[in-house]
Amino acid sequence: VKNGVVSHAASKHTASFGELAAKAAALPVPEPEGITLKDAKDFVYIGKQAPRQDSKPKINGSAQFTSDVTLPGLLTALVARAPRFGARVKSFDATKAKAITGVVDVVAIPHGVAVLAKDFWAAKKGRDALKIEWDESKAFKLSSSDLITHYKNLARSPGAIAHKSGDAEKAMGRAAKRLEAAFELPYLAHAAMEPLNCVVKLNGKQCEIWNGEQSQTNDQKNIAKFLGIQPEDVKINMLYAGGSFGRRSNPVSDYVLEAVQIAKAINGRAPVKMLWTREDDMRAGQYRPLFYHTLRAGLDAQGNLVAWQHRLVGQSILAATGFKGAIDFTSVEGAANLPYAIPNMLVDLHTPNYPVPVQWWRSVGSSHTAFSTEVFFDEVAHAAGKDAVTFRRALLQKEPRHLAVLDLAAQKSDWAKPMAPKPGVRRGRGIALHKSFNSVVAQVAEVSVKPDGSFKVDRVVCVVDCGVAINPSIIKAQMEGGIGFGLSAALSGAITLKDGQVEQSNFHDYPMLRMSEMPQVEVHILPSTANPTGVGEPGVPPIAPAVANALFAATGKRLRRLPFQTQDLV
Repeated sequence: VKNGVVSHAASKHTASFGELAAKAAALPVPEPEGITLKDAKDFVYIGKQAPRQDSKPKINGSAQFTSDVTLPGLLTALVARAPRFGARVKSFDATKAKAITGVVDVVAIPHGVAVLAKDFWAAKKGRDALKIEWDESKAFKLSSSDLITHYKNLARSPGAIAHKSGDAEKAMGRAAKRLEAAFELPYLAHAAMEPLNCVVKLNGKQCEIWNGEQSQTNDQKNIAKFLGIQPEDVKINMLYAGGSFGRRSNPVSDYVLEAVQIAKAINGRAPVKMLWTREDDMRAGQYRPLFYHTLRAGLDAQGNLVAWQHRLVGQSILAATGFKGAIDFTSVEGAANLPYAIPNMLVDLHTPNYPVPVQWWRSVGSSHTAFSTEVFFDEVAHAAGKDAVTFRRALLQKEPRHLAVLDLAAQKSDWAKPMAPKPGVRRGRGIALHKSFNSVVAQVAEVSVKPDGSFKVDRVVCVVDCGVAINPSIIKAQMEGGIGFGLSAALSGAITLKDGQVEQSNFHDYPMLRMSEMPQVEVHILPSTANPTGVGEPGVPPIAPAVANALFAATGKRLRRLPFQTQDLV
């Protein structure tokens, strides 16, 4: 086999993989033990820098995104959605909307009213002109502060057990020193650069879709079920997506079905391009769940960690899939499977049920569990009078991958050396270590803090063990992107509710990381022969705790709430 072609020297026959695929599929799957893989020294592509195939079309504008799709007779649709989750349309008057030049139709769909027009601006003006009376009898009307109060009350009592080893309560009672802390993490929007969109064309018993996808099979199934057709009669044309981060993999196919509902409402007489504005994207869900964590730790007289208790309170992401269990593993991942050898450990969970729609957000549960565990672990190390790296090393002796990543991060960041001073600022260095998607990542952040509490993340050293490194350039890019994504949330990301309404609407009140805020990033890939694991998400979890720990090193102040508040550092 060479260059994707199978050759037989004796007969001089050749065939591509594609030509052999149908016959190969009919053969029994071989047992793994009987397969001899190529020796790593003979790899031609694996482990080598490979140029991205999408760079040129994205640079020259030839790459096709959903907004670029044009079809004969295409109508653009915008949907007016309820200002509160759970509200429904009671009545609407489309007279003024239909009077807007370019507006073709106005139709009701399950979650709102859609305006169809010949272009976006006409659809936007038409939607603005709609008069809608909302039925808010079942609407959600609480504020973020109400939820936090409820979460704090829940955290006072035991929840469903996610992990139990030893007897944490008994060990805590015998501990020479006890620590406790609480952490608050807000709802987060995905805020992809390209808001949600989808093009739909209905033709009798067939449906054709154009959009950027994360969950093609799921969307195909949900569309077919809604239309009463077979899944094979739903054709999906996969286009580029300008960012997804989990949002385009919705279990109920919310935005894709919304587009199909609009097309069906006009009996498929024209193709429909449904677009969400930035404001729609911010206010119409889905979000990374709001979470509240309480942690307790016990140290013996020698400063050894002997007890650990962690209680989490937050909505279930899996609930949208019909999951009914007591423990949503996506809520506790990264908390229930800590790598540290703690003899007595208890992790439990409360899962309140609210109509605020939640969904996986880049790194899912690890996006909040890494922050609480790694910041608190740093606090415990400090209370034990031990260096943060040394303290972690002692509890990772049975976790060689974690240990190797931690050691390399300490080495590459000059952890053991004092930081060079800078006039007028306080400087600090912090570390965090976390495993997600079967990859282990450590990050060391260096910060500079001004007297007014404002700060800059100057440098991040990132070490990743993701098994065999298929394409080092992609791994590096994903770590850098994950750090930027996670840092953006840590510095300013928060979706807040007031009387049930989302307060944020666009990038002016949900700001993204600016280029000037991006730190210098060094990525080191740990050589490995293990099976390849994830790189798209594991770069996100360690950055917020690494920065929080660095800020403590610089100021002596612990930050346990995201996003960071500069006034807490004064």
